[in-house]
Amino acid sequence: MKIALLGYGRMGQTIEKIAISRGHDIVLKIDIDKTVFDIRIADIAIDFSDPSAAYNNLINCIDNGVPVVSGTTGWLSRYNDVVHICKQKKGSFIYASNFSVGVNLFFNLNKYLAKMMKNIDGYDIEMEETHHIHKLDAPSGTAISLAEEIIENSDKNSWKIEDASNDDLLIHVKREGEVPGTHSVQYKSVVDAIEIKHTAFNREGFALGAVIAAEWLVDKKGVFSMKDVLNID
Repeated sequence: MKIALLGYGRMGQTIEKIAISRGHDIVLKIDIDKTVFDIRIADIAIDFSDPSAAYNNLINCIDNGVPVVSGTTGWLSRYNDVVHICKQKKGSFIYASNFSVGVNLFFNLNKYLAKMMKNIDGYDIEMEETHHIHKLDAPSGTAISLAEEIIENSDKNSWKIEDASNDDLLIHVKREGEVPGTHSVQYKSVVDAIEIKHTAFNREGFALGAVIAAEWLVDKKGVFSMKDVLNID
C-alpha cells in the first residue's frame, strides 16, 4: 500500500518503520506545519496528528476518497460529524482511542467485568492511567473508552479526574517520564479488591495495530472500529 502519515511525531515515525517492514511505501509524511499536500497519491492515510489538525485531515481524506485510520485523541466532540460525512460520501474510516491488539482485548475484558459487577453490592470503582509527560490530553482516549463502558454497565453517571462524587467514576491521571501507557480498573470493597490492568512496554503495539487496521480497511467502505478489524465481540 501507499500510505500517507498525517502526523510525524514519535507515533508516526514508529508506524513508518513497521509499515515499511511489512512491505508498504510511505508516500507522504505530514507534520503540523505542512498544510498543503495532495492526499490522493496515497492508497490510505494513518492519522496521528495534533488534535487541532485531526478533523480537517479526516475530512480531506474522505472528500478525496482516501480511506483513513485515526488514532488522534482530543478532537472527539466532532466525531459524529466525521461519521455523518463519511457515510454521506461513502468513505472509509476507522477511529480507535488505542490500536493495540492487547488494549482492545482489555476493552472487552473491562466491559465483561463491568457487566458481572453491575448487580454486586459493596464495591466501588476507580480507574488510573499513566502516560509520558509529553501527552497533551488527560485523561487519555483509552481511559475515556474504558470509563464509558463502565458507566454504561454500572450506577456511575459520569467520569471525573477530580472532585468526584459517589455518582462519578474517578480517574486518577498521572504523567511520568516516558511511560507509553498503563491503564487499570479497580473494584474495591471493605474486604477485597478486584483489579484488571494493561501495561504497554513500548509504542510498537499501538503502531502495529494501526498498520493492521489500515491493511484491513483499504478495500472497504463504511465506518468501523478495531472490533471489526480483530473480529472480537
